[in-house]
Amino acid sequence: MSKEFVDVLVIGAGPSGCVSSSYLKKNNVNVKVVEKTKFPRLVVGESLIPRVMDHFDEAGLFPALDKMGFEKKLGARFLRGKEVCIFDFSNKFGEGWDWTWQVPRADFDNVLAQEVINKGIDLEFETEVIGIEFNGTDSTTTVKNKEGETKEIHAKFVIDSSGYGRVLPRLLDLEKPSKLSPHSAIFSHVKDINREAGTEGTLISFDIIETEVWLWVIPFSNGNTSVGIVGPTEYIDRLSENGDTTEALRKAISLSDYYVKRFGDVDFLFEPKHLKDYSCSVKKLYGDGFALTGNASEFLDPVFSSGMAFATEGGMTAAKLALRQLNGEKVDWQKEFADYILYGVDVFTTYVKEWYTGNLQELFFHQPENPDVKRKICSVLAGYVWDKKNTFVRIHDTAIKNLAEFIKKEKEQT
Repeated sequence: MSKEFVDVLVIGAGPSGCVSSSYLKKNNVNVKVVEKTKFPRLVVGESLIPRVMDHFDEAGLFPALDKMGFEKKLGARFLRGKEVCIFDFSNKFGEGWDWTWQVPRADFDNVLAQEVINKGIDLEFETEVIGIEFNGTDSTTTVKNKEGETKEIHAKFVIDSSGYGRVLPRLLDLEKPSKLSPHSAIFSHVKDINREAGTEGTLISFDIIETEVWLWVIPFSNGNTSVGIVGPTEYIDRLSENGDTTEALRKAISLSDYYVKRFGDVDFLFEPKHLKDYSCSVKKLYGDGFALTGNASEFLDPVFSSGMAFATEGGMTAAKLALRQLNGEKVDWQKEFADYILYGVDVFTTYVKEWYTGNLQELFFHQPENPDVKRKICSVLAGYVWDKKNTFVRIHDTAIKNLAEFIKKEKEQT
């Protein structure tokens, strides 16, 4: 069996793996990336949030992405019947990017991966991790390529950015259930032949069908649009008695008074995909010689598009800490990685939970708007969930609920 020797092995060539490997290469680290699939490949997570732009910029990936002309996402719109709430990222609390992109991920991820290759990083597609052994922080990873040939990759550190493949959580028995209640999604793309001109045609929107059920609409610059339904798993399962995803998504679109005319009779570009009970978690985010990033660690819920933000935040943070460790520094992985990442996870978890209780929706649609509250919530939705100057970050566990209760009592008295 052949052997390779590298400083850092990155598992997965998605956004997290590309950010971490690019940062390490920029700092003269011998890094290798292995990816199980062949790109381009279909993946969900098409709505980004501004925090990811910091990571693409720092990793040197922004120029390659920017010249692709992806649809710019300047904010997001939430609809509930005739009620409308629009968040503008340029009107948020604190510093940070005021825009991001909404993208077909097959194209987006392929651009990232090709740019990684252009930077001279050894990236092997269709290469699956089938085993790993650790000796302190050193590791021996066994991989198999599409021809069935195996080899060993010896590394001083491993960053697992394998997404839903969750390679190390499976191999090291690190998986555990999410704290969030079971939700599922069904989505596809359409050729958006009924798209209106101007902002209406390009604005990402979330149409609330019921408190826990919502339709996403994500327009792309190529003329296609992603349409998906999210809700409790039992609700999604009831949309089609025989599990027909096309029937289920058609029915979901018919429930949207706002979007049924635009998408009701448009063909799907591929058979709708069913993501069942998508939220997941792990027992720990790191160990001797490895760190877990992105969906390989925690995935919450797509309602606020936090998935890629945690992926790139984790990828960049892990890469920086791994670099320091390789340079002989003592790294406190619990404090500097796990505690840090999980603080952001906790903030977004609160927002997801309060969305589904209806408390956050109460704040979104309350009139008249409170500009200060809206700016602070907007900053969270932009992904700046580590900015403790923002009270809606610092006391996230009580701020939403308490304000929602105040609004409800105020309504009862009027």
